[in-house]
Amino acid sequence: MEVLSDRRDPRVAVIGLGYVGSCIAAVLADRGFEVVGVDVDPHLVDELRDGHCRFEEPDLASLVRAGITGGRLRVSSDYATVAETDVVLVTVGTPVREDGSLADEQLRGACVELSRWLRPGQLVVLKSTVPPGTTRQLVRPLLEAGGATAGVDFQLAFTPERLAEGTALRELRTFPIVAGGLDADSTRDAARFWQRALGVQVIPMQSLEAAEIVKLADNWWIDLNIALANELAKFSALFDVDVLDVIAAANGIPKGNGSVNILTPSVGVGGSCLTKDPWMVWHAAQQRGVEILTAPAGRRVNADMPAYTAKLILDELAAAGRPARGATVAVLGLSFKNNTGDLRATPVAPAVSALQEAGCEVRLHDPLVDPDEAEKLFGLRPVEDLDKAVRDADCLAVLAYHRPFAGIDFGALPVARPCLVFDGRAYYPKKKIAELRAAGYRYRGIGR
Repeated sequence: MEVLSDRRDPRVAVIGLGYVGSCIAAVLADRGFEVVGVDVDPHLVDELRDGHCRFEEPDLASLVRAGITGGRLRVSSDYATVAETDVVLVTVGTPVREDGSLADEQLRGACVELSRWLRPGQLVVLKSTVPPGTTRQLVRPLLEAGGATAGVDFQLAFTPERLAEGTALRELRTFPIVAGGLDADSTRDAARFWQRALGVQVIPMQSLEAAEIVKLADNWWIDLNIALANELAKFSALFDVDVLDVIAAANGIPKGNGSVNILTPSVGVGGSCLTKDPWMVWHAAQQRGVEILTAPAGRRVNADMPAYTAKLILDELAAAGRPARGATVAVLGLSFKNNTGDLRATPVAPAVSALQEAGCEVRLHDPLVDPDEAEKLFGLRPVEDLDKAVRDADCLAVLAYHRPFAGIDFGALPVARPCLVFDGRAYYPKKKIAELRAAGYRYRGIGR
């Protein structure tokens, strides 16, 4: 059976219009495909229908509006619309429970609904991150409950999403796509679809499980690499060495097919993927009698960084004769990474909590985050005006370095004197650090 054998561009359904689903739907519509997006959240559907996108991603909002107004992108809460499409992409959330097991409620719900509307000849592609075996052992039987048979009536494949917030649209158009199918025909059809849809290289895998592991391997490596950088920062600080100098030099030698590539330390790791995927690896292995050591080790290192960050700030304040109780810390940047408004699992939240528990008065400022969501998470409403946020502050803690912060005139800020600039993600170069010191600031970074 060849799902994509005719010359007409396939019609595409995207199930789940969160961050990943919205990006994929918008890009496919921009490339001329007829796309219907389905989500069970009626408020999200109404927002998208009105041309509003709640996700902070460069150019995403304009692509969504263009797709909606041009008629290439439709959004709905009705799964019946899936029946009119040729390819169904499942991009629902797949969080993990405290023990690392998959919280599969969203995935189960989507598959049960989808099973009612599958028609012969469709290609179903799961993109949500899952433990190995999930597509075969959970998704397949749920889809077949409606009477259709995978590999006969419809094709089934897994193609992991591997997007980074802030660069997702560019990566969708350029990154290779991994595709593994239930059978050879499913792999072939998935590869043909992505080549046709995005014009990118497709890396075929021998099985569903191989494709599922690829995404876990990516995030396992990233989290471990950041953990190495964080511990290297702690180690370098013992000897008054700038960790960024060490990393730059260490990364200069060839190794394997590339070079040593140590990433950068920071206040911590957040977001919806890196904080859960290593635990998914650990749990899946443990269920099969193997104890994985590196995945939980990396998680524990990175989860400790917010507390370490708060301690560095408190130690610097104490060294300047400013006790924590009564000190004012202005936190600039609340999201889990630079240049995004995403607060999911942001390490800034536990760092702020630690500062508050020590007795500091904390003020928040972030031009990218939703202030209502920030207030729910932090229990404090961000201060919209930068000058008001930093007035008489004893410390400016830059914990997410957004583009608007690049133009800050530190010399004109109404801070207390002396004031500490704590660098949690800005990675200020030495010239900038010298300028800060010349302006009367003290500087401290993680491993710097």
